[in-house]
Amino acid sequence: MLKITFIFLLLSFSSFAQLDEVRRITKELCSPEFHGRGYVNKGDSIAAAYLSEEFKKAGAQPFCDDYLQHFTMNVNTFPNEMEVKQKDYSMVPGVDFSINPNSKGIKTTLYPIEIPEDKALDIEFLKTAIGKAKSSFKQHALVFSYATISADSVQKVKGLIYEIATILPVIELVDEKFTWSVGQDQSLFPYLQIQDSIYQKGEPLEVNIDAQLLENYETQNIVAFLPAKIKKAPYLVFTAHYDHLGQMGKDTYFPGANDNASGTAMLITMAKYFKENPSDYNILFIAFGGEEVGLLGSKYFVEHPLLKLKKIKFLINLDIMGSGEESITAVNATLFPEEFELLQEINQEKNLIKLIKSRGPAANSDHYWFTEKGVPAFFIYTTGPNRHYHDVFDTYKELTFSEYDDITTLLIEFVKRI
Repeated sequence: MLKITFIFLLLSFSSFAQLDEVRRITKELCSPEFHGRGYVNKGDSIAAAYLSEEFKKAGAQPFCDDYLQHFTMNVNTFPNEMEVKQKDYSMVPGVDFSINPNSKGIKTTLYPIEIPEDKALDIEFLKTAIGKAKSSFKQHALVFSYATISADSVQKVKGLIYEIATILPVIELVDEKFTWSVGQDQSLFPYLQIQDSIYQKGEPLEVNIDAQLLENYETQNIVAFLPAKIKKAPYLVFTAHYDHLGQMGKDTYFPGANDNASGTAMLITMAKYFKENPSDYNILFIAFGGEEVGLLGSKYFVEHPLLKLKKIKFLINLDIMGSGEESITAVNATLFPEEFELLQEINQEKNLIKLIKSRGPAANSDHYWFTEKGVPAFFIYTTGPNRHYHDVFDTYKELTFSEYDDITTLLIEFVKRI
């Protein structure tokens, strides 16, 4: 009885130690020093250096000469001024206003021309408004709102807004939380989003926004490796993207806690586990850059693979790992029903996750390019009460990691049985 109790305590200690590790790494990746793991102040490279060291500490060795696989891309950034003021109110970036990620910078006074909602799809009316704006010596912006417009019409208006942003500045009034992303090019004019409750109709806006398009920006994937217990073993691959949205001006950054500091931290703790408990598989751990820019790091990897892709038995991509109270979802479950059934079997046997949802193929994370090349893969993400996504509120303090132990148990057992 004493021996059984000792083993239970040992396992509990190990579990808590791993949870402490995933929390420590996640919190560090979300800190201001990493600049949102984007492309202002080389936040991505700071994160890559940190993660390389963490893989080394976990006992995972570099797969090639070092941990880094470099590639280049174009990325639009907002490194300095990010100011919008109306009357005496200075709007807060990411809270009161947002900038389209493909926007050009501007420093000027914008004089609004509000477009009535029932005229938002009236091409002749819009042409007249654009003509009026272009003929004035002032810098005008067309202002659109959607309060009474149907969802289908909203999508059509958004399409028009992108076209109009090639002619003059546009402002979109919204009544929901901002969701930001990363752009690869620049429009000819800025495209702002402002909270409807903040906007003061008819009042000019003082705008000072710095945008810099970085061409052929060098970033990197991080690739670490643990050899199998046996020779000539196939590969099992764990992936997660470490990059995030970076900064919206010099004072506002996106922590990216759930998306995807949490999944990246889980890679490190999984590496530590399999170092201490070697597998029958060679295990590769890849932290991708450029995911938020368009799955660019994973695309580069499959086009410049560091191993023959046919050697990969299965790939598991981890993203949004900070909760799980409601469920986890397996993308590609319908493509690989036997493997999904194995997940379900393990989960039921060990009474782990409340619900594992099945989802079909989707180009929504880094697994996609591997699947396109014939590599069997799941993309697994969690759902829970934390709904923060691509916003300034996706912070470390919002994460519970309530299902961390169960998810890692599920994945470890899956590796043993597949």
